Amino acid sequence: MTACVKRWGGVLAVLVVLISGACATNSRRAVPPGTTQPDKFLFDRGTTELNEKHWLTAREFFKQVTETYTQSPYRPDAKLAIGDSYLGENTAESLVLGINEFQEFLAFYPTNARADYAQYKLGMAHFKQMRAAERDQTETKASIREFESFVTRYPNSSLLPEVRTKLRESRDRLSQSEFLVGRFYYRINWYAGAIERLNGILKQDAQFTHRDGVYYYLAESYVKTKRGGEALPLFERLIEEFQQSEYLEDARKRVAELKTELKIQAQVKSQP
Repeated sequence: MTACVKRWGGVLAVLVVLISGACATNSRRAVPPGTTQPDKFLFDRGTTELNEKHWLTAREFFKQVTETYTQSPYRPDAKLAIGDSYLGENTAESLVLGINEFQEFLAFYPTNARADYAQYKLGMAHFKQMRAAERDQTETKASIREFESFVTRYPNSSLLPEVRTKLRESRDRLSQSEFLVGRFYYRINWYAGAIERLNGILKQDAQFTHRDGVYYYLAESYVKTKRGGEALPLFERLIEEFQQSEYLEDARKRVAELKTELKIQAQVKSQP
């Protein structure tokens, strides 16, 4: 009997805690009687919680705006703020939920003044999920797609400089991934594969930040396959475009060697 009483006492205590928590949650979201703009009240409370990084609490307020006050002028901004709260949590699950919020915003409010912000945050949700260059680049490609869409759709946005920066970082990650593959092909002496992969980088991303490595290994691949005439311009571009590079010294040596070699070949060909 005593054990039973204790067990039920424990259950009662748990119920009290749960009910108290639920009441606390409801009190946080409760609109005071007589509030003339309840949607604004909820939105402002949500904004305060969001600024304090209380992601879940903020989301409760914003969801009440979007679900209860469907005609409220604060509804679009509340929708964006829900997405921001998910990005703030920055977990694999929350980022996926954030993507959904920003996609829905763009579908529901394509002409809204903050559509550019939604597109930017959509790109950022993928950007935050990018993996190292050695790993799968699906999210990197998605990030590039969304940022490129931003540049096309919102060329006058104040967010454009930040988007261009993130787009460059995303493209660099993808190109670095391709470079690692090309360099691997070079190191296992599969020069045809290295040439194809490294040339692809220069065609797809001519402004790759670390293209000095691409120039070097592509040129070396040409050297290894007796195509010095195609290697020389690449070494020269490396020297011209990069004042600092781990490949500079070797590139200068190669330029001197190739120029001498090509000069001798030209002389031989000119002889009767």
